[in-house]
Amino acid sequence: MTPQYPVQFSVDYPERPLNRLTTAFRIFTAIPILIVLGTIGGFSARYDASGSARTIAAGGTGLLFLPPLLLILFRQRYPRWWFEWNQQLLRFSSRIGVYLALMDDRYPSTEEQQAVHLDFDYPDATRDLNRWLPLVKWLLAVPHYIVLFFLYIGSVFAVIAAWLAILFTGRYPRGLFEYVEGVMRWHTRVMAYALILVTDQYPPFRLRS
Repeated sequence: MTPQYPVQFSVDYPERPLNRLTTAFRIFTAIPILIVLGTIGGFSARYDASGSARTIAAGGTGLLFLPPLLLILFRQRYPRWWFEWNQQLLRFSSRIGVYLALMDDRYPSTEEQQAVHLDFDYPDATRDLNRWLPLVKWLLAVPHYIVLFFLYIGSVFAVIAAWLAILFTGRYPRGLFEYVEGVMRWHTRVMAYALILVTDQYPPFRLRS
């Protein structure tokens, strides 16, 4: 039995005909939600001597990497709201990725999980995370980056083949679906390990769960 990795990712296979029209123009229909994703960020403010905010700025910061790294390193803490931000943003971006890969024809929700299931537990930084490992995780994950580069190329061709299949049959070939799902699963696990730092368990070199 293969032990279960702490980061679980899956996409429900559509047991129904997919919308051929939105599939044909998916690259264009996805533009609004991609703009939303690109503008997600946080607020920062400058204060004068009296404590009043003088300048407030907002920008797309995306996933939090450096703040959790510093807190784990110096205080062995992972603030829960940082964890929840990273988890929800990773879920949201995964729904967009699934939509772009034609695996679901429902427009990506900003709240509901829809067909995409991404789960990992909140870590106890003192018990579950090595305080020094975040400094080198990005380096330890280099073999995964290399493998994923070639898997991404394969997934591009798989999505093109699926696009043609959906246009003619309304169905996503299950073999292609499982391959693209596997690449996304692999990518997500590497992100969870090397970027958002929620687990110290090295990602497996496999496409399946």
